[in-house]
Amino acid sequence: MKNTKAITKADQYRFKLSDELLLIAKEELRETQATRDHALQMLREWAEKNPRIMKIRMDANFFLKFLRAKKFQIPVVQENIERYVLLKNAFEGAFKNLDCRLPKMQKLIDDGYMFALPERDREGRRVIFYRPGVFDLREYTNADMLKIHGICYETLMADEENQIRGFVHAGVGTGIGLPYLTLFTIKEAVRIAKNGEKILPMRHREMYGCNINPAMKMAVDFGMSLISQKLRDRIRLYTDIKDIELEKRLLPKEYGGEMPMAEMIRLWKQELERYRTQLLADDAMAVNLSMYSDAAKEGSVGALKQPLNGCTGANDNSTYGLAGSFRKLEVD
Repeated sequence: MKNTKAITKADQYRFKLSDELLLIAKEELRETQATRDHALQMLREWAEKNPRIMKIRMDANFFLKFLRAKKFQIPVVQENIERYVLLKNAFEGAFKNLDCRLPKMQKLIDDGYMFALPERDREGRRVIFYRPGVFDLREYTNADMLKIHGICYETLMADEENQIRGFVHAGVGTGIGLPYLTLFTIKEAVRIAKNGEKILPMRHREMYGCNINPAMKMAVDFGMSLISQKLRDRIRLYTDIKDIELEKRLLPKEYGGEMPMAEMIRLWKQELERYRTQLLADDAMAVNLSMYSDAAKEGSVGALKQPLNGCTGANDNSTYGLAGSFRKLEVD
């Protein structure tokens, strides 16, 4: 089939990873050469025939990160991919121009807001380390927070080993207080949590949090209520980072590890730079926004429960805007 919508080539995929990863992919993700070849062909044909999709990546790496996240359930993956591109188009301010060189992004990276630790854990997984306390509410917006997360996650998801092994998250809550609750409204938080879990093609294996302000307990409990039971079961909270069930050698030296945080951030910036060109090129992916309901474009919780095939068009009286402002979002 001629890929008239392709912004990247429909390449012939070859599995070049280790035998260990080949086995994990087969046992945990249902991935074999036969299922992979079939799935890639199906997704390329679906994307070409889908009237709502205008431009999309057709390379194997792009499709595989969704296939692996959803264990090769093709109908689920199709829905996932389309909602992913829709989200990028509908909220351009937060999910496009994911450029690590933007001044605000550079500062957040340099300050160590979030970065991937250079060494993998004993299971071979990358660990994403968070220091949300350095996010200055006077300097940054909620769109800035979403953008820096997008830059970091997209960079890591491009790596095939990460796609197969999944991720570990570890955060230190030092410096986070009640004023941070003003960053997102309850309505926004609900939609971001629901859309993030459903759409972002990441395998979240373990999540650790520590040094959380007791005053934030209600907010933490609310956040936990927004995610699935599967994810809640993978979260562990601790009073101090010394108690965290993670290999201490992986952590920055300032938190009990071996390598200074500044060196980790330097290495992370090099990693971000390597994927920067492709990440910016992804902005060319597009869907026909007029073919979606307002609820679907806004990422409403109710719309997430409805198949996109039911989206026949937007309301002519729509007041929906594309400025990327989450202040207009409402919960169903």
